[in-house]
Amino acid sequence: MVRALASDLRGAHPRIDVLANNAGGIFGDRTKTVDGFDVTFQVNHLAPFLLTHLLLDTLTTSGASVIQTSSAGARLLGKVVLDDLEHDRDFTPQRAYGTAKLDNILFTQELHRRFHGRGISAAAFHPGTVASNFASNSGNFVQRMYGSRVARLLMTPPAKAAGQLVRLAEGRPGTDWVSGTYYEKGKPAKRNHPQTRDKDISRQLWDRSEQLLSLPQE
Repeated sequence: MVRALASDLRGAHPRIDVLANNAGGIFGDRTKTVDGFDVTFQVNHLAPFLLTHLLLDTLTTSGASVIQTSSAGARLLGKVVLDDLEHDRDFTPQRAYGTAKLDNILFTQELHRRFHGRGISAAAFHPGTVASNFASNSGNFVQRMYGSRVARLLMTPPAKAAGQLVRLAEGRPGTDWVSGTYYEKGKPAKRNHPQTRDKDISRQLWDRSEQLLSLPQE
């Protein structure tokens, strides 16, 4: 599906100003996709990584912005283990989700390092705890939390949460936001996962993702 989407986009849009990789989710029991990957890892990381990779030529010539919807869960729950990216050894839905959201930030940083000089700008952001149907099929306490009427009163309305994505999409990189940066509440995050400071982790995650998807090495 991702390859077909990329082909359709290339055919219909010779110029792409903004690519917003917004799809994601937390799921329940460990499930493998038809491609053989954990569904959380594939939906949250491999799919947007592949789509971006397949559109690189268009994105670079367009001077595009690539925006990743990440989460504060990256800092709270995530840990990238390069020889166990899908948490085969210690899987929980929360751990898999947090790591996938951390993957989003590391991917953003590495995309900036590799392609900013060729025209691409990249940012990741946390939309907040949004009163949406997030986690509706997870079958765990996250689903119960998001389904609680009381909790939802304290959550961010979807339209307000979407405003952060709109601001990044409409903003000018280098003027309104800084490429390679992860944002929370519209500002560069004050707290970040320690692994986001490790350039080698970002590089190796990129290389490993290319290998898993049988992509040519950049």
